[in-house]
Amino acid sequence: MRRLMSFFAQNKGTLVFLLGMLMFRSALADWNVVPTGSMQPTIQIGDRIVVDKAAYDIRVPFTHISLVHLADPQRGDIVVLDSHAAHERLVKRVIGVPGDEVAMRGNVLLVNGVAAHYSPVTVNGIHDDLQDPARYEVEQWGSAQHLIRLSLYRPSEARDFGPVVVPAGHYLLLGDNRDNSMDSRYLGFFPRNEIVGRSRYVALSLDPDHHYLPRSHRLAARLDSAPASLPQ
Repeated sequence: MRRLMSFFAQNKGTLVFLLGMLMFRSALADWNVVPTGSMQPTIQIGDRIVVDKAAYDIRVPFTHISLVHLADPQRGDIVVLDSHAAHERLVKRVIGVPGDEVAMRGNVLLVNGVAAHYSPVTVNGIHDDLQDPARYEVEQWGSAQHLIRLSLYRPSEARDFGPVVVPAGHYLLLGDNRDNSMDSRYLGFFPRNEIVGRSRYVALSLDPDHHYLPRSHRLAARLDSAPASLPQ
């Protein structure tokens, strides 16, 4: 015990700093590794994204308990959540907010009876394209617009679903890689208290196809930029 107390006394400053950093990462801001392609092309495999944990709530560190409610997720936000249904942390896009009626017909999104508008674009250098060729389109509904990826030869059986109404306190979340994403089409609505933050930036990115070398063009890249400004 005396040796333990001596260790704490000698390293008090370092331990306080480490505890402070852990509390900061738990309650205010963190970064998250993206190991899968469910949000391609917006988020690429190997991206480390910044998670703003104070975007919606100030929480008790190391818990999901909200101390101060600041805002609610909006349609189009990229959110990070600890999903009970998926048994893991997920990164998805908010498509339906409480009260919305959402449906999909042949990968065409309908929110409250209004169909999204689609414009084809060319995107190069996506991790899965050699094994699973795809086409890319800008999906726009209201003021929210972003790129989506649609597989040419492996369409999802969930390209048609709904209509469903998003219940109070829940959100309908989809991946931008519509034919390769485990999201609300399979897991149902996600509770508000599972959402831990919002992401708008890439911290850094390591390319798994090139010995995990950094991708310089992804450094501090914005995830909510207009699609035309994304790397092509």
